[in-house]
Amino acid sequence: MYQRVKEYAAEYHMLQQSDRVIAGVSGGADSICLLFVLLELKKEIGFSVTAVHVHHGLRAETADRDAQYVEKICREQKVELLVYHEDVKTYAAEHKLTVEEAGREVRRAAFKEVLRKKQGTKIALAHHQNDNAETLLLNLCRGTGLKGMGGIPPVEGVWIHPLLCLKRKEVESYLEERGISYCTDETNSEDSYARNKIRNQVIPYLEKEINAQASEHMAETARQMRLLGAYVDSQAAEQEKACVDTDGAGRSLLLKKEFARVPEVLRPYVIHRILCRTAGRSKNIEAVHVRLITELMHRQVGRRLCLPYGVTAVRCYEGIRFTKEGRQSAGGGKTEDMHMTCRVIERTGEMRTFPKSPYTKWFDYDIIKNTVKMRHREPGDYLTIDRDGRTQKLKQFFINEKIPQEERDQIWLAADGHHIMWVVGVRQNQKYQVTEETKRILEIEVDGGKRDGRDC
Repeated sequence: MYQRVKEYAAEYHMLQQSDRVIAGVSGGADSICLLFVLLELKKEIGFSVTAVHVHHGLRAETADRDAQYVEKICREQKVELLVYHEDVKTYAAEHKLTVEEAGREVRRAAFKEVLRKKQGTKIALAHHQNDNAETLLLNLCRGTGLKGMGGIPPVEGVWIHPLLCLKRKEVESYLEERGISYCTDETNSEDSYARNKIRNQVIPYLEKEINAQASEHMAETARQMRLLGAYVDSQAAEQEKACVDTDGAGRSLLLKKEFARVPEVLRPYVIHRILCRTAGRSKNIEAVHVRLITELMHRQVGRRLCLPYGVTAVRCYEGIRFTKEGRQSAGGGKTEDMHMTCRVIERTGEMRTFPKSPYTKWFDYDIIKNTVKMRHREPGDYLTIDRDGRTQKLKQFFINEKIPQEERDQIWLAADGHHIMWVVGVRQNQKYQVTEETKRILEIEVDGGKRDGRDC
């Protein structure tokens, strides 16, 4: 078994002499096996090992027992150990996650912190072949693409999985033959989590009733899917060059005519690449977002989508323009640069001179119905355009003013609900203007989001 792990690690270039390996050790069979295998490999290769144990604060005495056992093993093997105590249940509630998701996040955060502190180069986790089969089935049940069908990768950045070539039974046999004990997490036998149901019910049934090598075959399928996924991604990258224009401000324009020439099978992958690059991350960029973008290409100019991480996709004449909130707009402003000051002034008879600056405006305070907000446009926005009270949708106003499509989402608005009091730097709403009857004045002064100083 050790020889197989050694060859597997070499095949994927997991470990080198200069590596500082951070190993996640929970105390269970898998992680204890990982620790001892790493120590054997260390003798041959020469890297260093630091162990990390995360106490989740969930299982009271048994969790304390696990931590004490890991401390004992590391002391005996002369391995440096860092123990983290986390309140996973509170973390889950605060971040609106399941306990399982929260546990994974705090573990990974602890591993990365130790990687930074110890100037580590690799983080070794104890996932094995059965875990890979569980991941593949779980992803298929929830809905996935090629990446999800690839299961757990042997290497992903600093993360390595040296035991991924082994079955769970082989891990347990390795420990039994050497007389090495380990802890058992009693929650693993409970079916409260989806993964546990697959582990305890689905996979045993498949291996007993369908094929004894089911997990092994699923792991091989995952390997092939990873290879296929890498090839498809490389092809999508080439197609992206031909159909996407980018600028220095982080915006991307997906060109409709050029995109139509991309092979249909690659189009979702091109869109996914654009979304991830614009967002700056790939987590939570899902198939539903890709589908919505695909549908947007066939809609009328002006339609828009709000996507994760502040990404906006707008249908324009050329295709679809992708921007992220906070990036520089075509008008030169940045959404994070807007500063607003407000004050309420008692109207006196001497007040006959209005502010001359296009970025300082007075409004009749007493007719405002809601809390005034500075924001960008929303569906349903409108403004009053003359003294007779006629209104106009904000979208139509932008069209009439010939404001470029790509600038409209970046223009700042002073809003009383959906009634726009002021299109900053462009026009003030007639209804809110100060009159002889005004008793109190709301003064709004802004700095940022400026256009060309046009005003009415």
